[in-house]
Amino acid sequence: MEDEVLQQAKSAPADRETDGPLDESEANPVRPYVDLGGIKILPREGLQLRLEVEEGSKRVVAVGLDYAGSTLQVQPFAAPRSTGLWHEIRQQIAEQIAKQGGTTKLTAGVFGPELLAEIPANAPGQPGSKRLARFVGVDGPRWFLRGVIAGDGVVDPEAAAKIEDLFRSIVVVRGSSPMPPRDLIPLQMPKTGAQVQPNPSETV
Repeated sequence: MEDEVLQQAKSAPADRETDGPLDESEANPVRPYVDLGGIKILPREGLQLRLEVEEGSKRVVAVGLDYAGSTLQVQPFAAPRSTGLWHEIRQQIAEQIAKQGGTTKLTAGVFGPELLAEIPANAPGQPGSKRLARFVGVDGPRWFLRGVIAGDGVVDPEAAAKIEDLFRSIVVVRGSSPMPPRDLIPLQMPKTGAQVQPNPSETV
């Protein structure tokens, strides 16, 4: 029973409501966010934005952010009001990576529990090569935000602090329409003139 309660507990930094990732109701409405539907991103110097698009449906399934030598892939999901998703989803990610022949280690990060993963890269001409990634997650009010960090932000503390700050600056726009938990909150191309590169989806 205790395990079940822990599984359903919310996982988020103690200062999430002030320092982010923020709910739309907590964000400063006058800040110049790039509106991507389910999330808003605060533009900053050197930030490159990519939308990851599902081949068949042309649906935007993730947002990729390249910043300070790291990449951050983010996805917002609908969640129950009183319980969290991250503890359960984290276990499923670990199982999925194990099936691919990779390994994961549970670590404590600035957002709470996170997974440090070694994933087989299957790079041409480099048999046995692996890529490192950090899987982070935050349970908010009626939403869950997942992030996958790769590049310098996995191995270098200074780069990690920059990419963590970027993750914190994200605003989640859950909307009021009913959605089943775990459904991806719809993402879209920005209405502003932001430079965005559509990419075929490669979500883990």
